[in-house]
Amino acid sequence: MASYNLITKTISLIDYGITHNRIHYQLSPEELHQITLEKGLGKEAISGALAVNTGEFTGRSPQDRFIVKDDITSNKIWWGEINKPFEPAKFDALQQKMITYLNEKELFVRDCYACADPDYRMNIRVINEYPWSNLFVNNMFLRPREEDLMDFEPEWTVINAPGFHADADIDGTRQHNFAILNFTKRIALVGGTGYTGEIKKGIFSALNFILPVYKDVFPMHCSANVGEEDDTAIFFGLSGTGKTTLSTDPSRKLIGDDEHGWTSRNTVFNFEGGCYAKVINLSRESEPDIFKAIKKGAILENVIMDDNGEVDFLDSSITQNTRVSYPISHIENIHEPAMARSPKNIFFLTADAFGVLPPISKLTPSQAAYHFISGYTAKVAGTEEGVVEPISSFSACFGAPFMPLHPTKYAEMLSKKMIRSGANVWLINTGWTGGPYGVGKRMPLKYTRAMIHAALSGVLGLYSYDTYHIHSVFGVAQPRECPGVPTSILSPRATWNDDEAYYTTAFKLTNAFRKNFKKYEAFANEEIRRGGPQRYAF
Repeated sequence: MASYNLITKTISLIDYGITHNRIHYQLSPEELHQITLEKGLGKEAISGALAVNTGEFTGRSPQDRFIVKDDITSNKIWWGEINKPFEPAKFDALQQKMITYLNEKELFVRDCYACADPDYRMNIRVINEYPWSNLFVNNMFLRPREEDLMDFEPEWTVINAPGFHADADIDGTRQHNFAILNFTKRIALVGGTGYTGEIKKGIFSALNFILPVYKDVFPMHCSANVGEEDDTAIFFGLSGTGKTTLSTDPSRKLIGDDEHGWTSRNTVFNFEGGCYAKVINLSRESEPDIFKAIKKGAILENVIMDDNGEVDFLDSSITQNTRVSYPISHIENIHEPAMARSPKNIFFLTADAFGVLPPISKLTPSQAAYHFISGYTAKVAGTEEGVVEPISSFSACFGAPFMPLHPTKYAEMLSKKMIRSGANVWLINTGWTGGPYGVGKRMPLKYTRAMIHAALSGVLGLYSYDTYHIHSVFGVAQPRECPGVPTSILSPRATWNDDEAYYTTAFKLTNAFRKNFKKYEAFANEEIRRGGPQRYAF
């Protein structure tokens, strides 16, 4: 028999159609941790963190994400493969089926909010089937004070039921799992999947519509930190490019790990209250701050542990996408409150597995817009079934699955804010040097850090363009010198020792850029189009 109290604080969910009182409201992390262990839904690692298995899904399922098409969204959403329309009547019916299912379950409810800037704060209520999902919500969203809960009115509600499976033929979904946003009802349904990232990305997707359309705020899938001189830096990058690692810098204070807004008042604020970091190949030596954050209150997802609770971070037998979520307070060097001035430096991170992009290059405004819309990185062997050699991968705005508007809308906002703030934009290749994946090697982290520190300190900015080399294929400006980095590393062509092979591969990548960009050309102005590679392969 479980030893925990069933109800410590009370809340009624009758407005949602949930009539029973088997509801845990606003439980502490310690209580949720203990309930998860007692129910046999997780195990405790030697570090004190809770380790869970998310089941069938160990990552997001972009093909099963939908937005209800109604009067609010029909003429504003960029409908297509990313933003799939869902019928309002089908949503209502599916919601009722979920409520019927949840009326038979013990539930875990948390009130929280997104957006650290009080002027843009959004109150959120999350109804979870599992206790560890509720602990994830506590970690990842901003946590209200006790007095804030007295008159808390949710603006959005997430209903999360991993054990509920939709019937695709009846319910209008693609298969049994789904994540659906309804902007009229202000409800997100997440069902059929235990992967917790669907919860936070659902709210992020909602903010990516609400903030630019109604608040004149540019939403960004990026991390951010700030230096001693009050200089803000933001880091855009897809999974595996080093966004979390590079923004977690002991010499700078972390503003946030993943999602931010850039306001018309020239400030930046964090959406979240925690971090959701990949832990594959994690080590104390390479990423000490993240390693130390894995303690009581944190949740490890889909890792392999021995009988003593020791985690093997090298083991990817369940998934390459092993994760940890923890409150941002687990990081020692954080910026509070999570707001700062407009960025002085913007970094686009890419893991170029072809090994042809410079390790650091400075972008013009048109190049910045082009590369932002492109959102390039590469997949390597082992990351997905069937991938046996490097494959170019593009995700507009470095977060296409979460962007309800057309990518050029976000790119235009970035360009205007970048010009207004005078920010420098840098393209950082954290991928391969000396050849492509399988031939060359991954760019050493110490050199990438040195290049970023040089950009942040202004050292690279002191060089005139006479000391930059304009890349003959990509047209970007790569510095000839950088403190702490061997000069030979700065020229990708020089690291290959085979000019013909290098240019053949470089042109292959430029053609991939052009092919990807064709779907945006009709919406992009001439300045943005000029930001892409200018030389063609024949």
